[in-house]
Amino acid sequence: MAAPAAPAAHPGHVVTPNEIDAHIRFLSSDLLEGRAPATRGGWLAAEYIAAQLRLFGVEPGANGSYFQQFPIEVVGADPSKLSVTASGRATARLRYPEDVVVWAGSAAPRSEASGELVFVGYGATAPEFRWDDFKDVDVRGKILLVLVNDPPETAAEPALFGGRGMTYYGRWTYKFEEAERRGAAGMLIVHTTERAGYPWHTVVGSWAKEQRMLPRPESGPGPIGVQGWITDTAARALLSQAGIDLDQLVRSAASRDFRPVSTGINVSMSFPNTVARLQAVNVVGLVRGTDPVKNGEYVAYTAHFDHLGIGPAVNGDSIYNGAADNASGVAVLLGVAHSAAHSPRPARSQLFVFVDAEESGLLGSRYFAEHPTVPISRIIANVNVDGGNLLGRFRTMRVLGDTKSSLGPMLAALVRADTITIEPDTHPERGYFYRSDHFSFAKVGVPSASLGAGVDFVGRPAGWGVEQNEDYTAHRYHQPSDEYRPDFDLTGGAQLAAIVYRFGKWLGDSPVLPTWSADAEFRAVRPGGE
Repeated sequence: MAAPAAPAAHPGHVVTPNEIDAHIRFLSSDLLEGRAPATRGGWLAAEYIAAQLRLFGVEPGANGSYFQQFPIEVVGADPSKLSVTASGRATARLRYPEDVVVWAGSAAPRSEASGELVFVGYGATAPEFRWDDFKDVDVRGKILLVLVNDPPETAAEPALFGGRGMTYYGRWTYKFEEAERRGAAGMLIVHTTERAGYPWHTVVGSWAKEQRMLPRPESGPGPIGVQGWITDTAARALLSQAGIDLDQLVRSAASRDFRPVSTGINVSMSFPNTVARLQAVNVVGLVRGTDPVKNGEYVAYTAHFDHLGIGPAVNGDSIYNGAADNASGVAVLLGVAHSAAHSPRPARSQLFVFVDAEESGLLGSRYFAEHPTVPISRIIANVNVDGGNLLGRFRTMRVLGDTKSSLGPMLAALVRADTITIEPDTHPERGYFYRSDHFSFAKVGVPSASLGAGVDFVGRPAGWGVEQNEDYTAHRYHQPSDEYRPDFDLTGGAQLAAIVYRFGKWLGDSPVLPTWSADAEFRAVRPGGE
């Protein structure tokens, strides 16, 4: 693709590291108590974002308001009364949260699931890959044991389930959805750090606490009773009591001939819940385009402002501040909104959507995609920022979804003049594309991508960026230690904001609309038949 003409230097606002710093300092302050959805801290964050948009001159984008409220159910298990036991061919009391982390499948005052443990491989039913882990086995009322991620590629089929890259079938959300569709009583996903992409303490920090969910529709399958994770060590020990080798199960699950394995182990899980029905909120702002026709089309930007709130204490600290995840991304997007409001405007309108409850399963972006404030068919693209770069100026970018639509080549052409390249996903097996808010837009057919820094940083040796990312994942991701530090190098945050701004402005003026790639799983649902 030919490089586009770079947008002219605008006479208005240019994002600075100090601006990024100010937003991160406030949003990740202990005063906001981790910004959990439908809490005092979450609402303070929303009010702050709305106040900044008003200050910049960005219009309210939610029917005359900056706030799109949506219902959310907050369900918390009582760990002192939680019981997970096994009987039959194996006897064990599984420890919470050392061995298992479980939570309610719906907003019920009590969660219970009891039944035989059935191993269902990867839990995938994928006709396009001629794959069915369930075959004709009835798993209603069973407790399903499932492996994380997709079935592996083979030498004969290197592109099976995306090859090294994860498809949606590998995400834990899909596995729980499929278990529910099949009437299972419960499901436990076997965790390994290598396969999940994060350590067990991340599981504990993310799920051993109150869970937030959207109200269930009246139609559809009944809720799964209990869902959760089990450590590889605990699963291995439990199965071995019944004479079953987990490694052998994993090998058998890699074949299309796999059939579910009844273990003869009965698992019972039960616990009381507290249930609160509250209101969460997305913050929406609008910068109108200049063309009298095209201003009815939109480039939608997203960044989630929520984090995990107050959770299990680590080294005496129980506030999960979420400085990198995602106060930094919100800071970048606020900078983009500031520039958009004080610069020559493109033909199309720019919609800024700061979403809530991402950490609870992309709930805010899912609600927005299902209840958009503008027609979803008029949103030409979604540009997401999840992680705003705290490591300095970069030479490469990481773009989740770069091969799924023309957004990847478009961005690559735009940044080529800056000698910036788009690097391939270093961990496609972790399925990052399915783990942030652009995915909610993709599911309803909007070409979507998430933009962030790559691993090649100016003034740093080769491999330094990878080391920093792995250190963050191991020690700060979804931990209280993801907090503000005065040594953040925010020159790269300002650099990212400038690129996101330029890209959105170019999309706003482009005569060519973004399109899905021929093999993208969302192409068929593009509004308008694209």
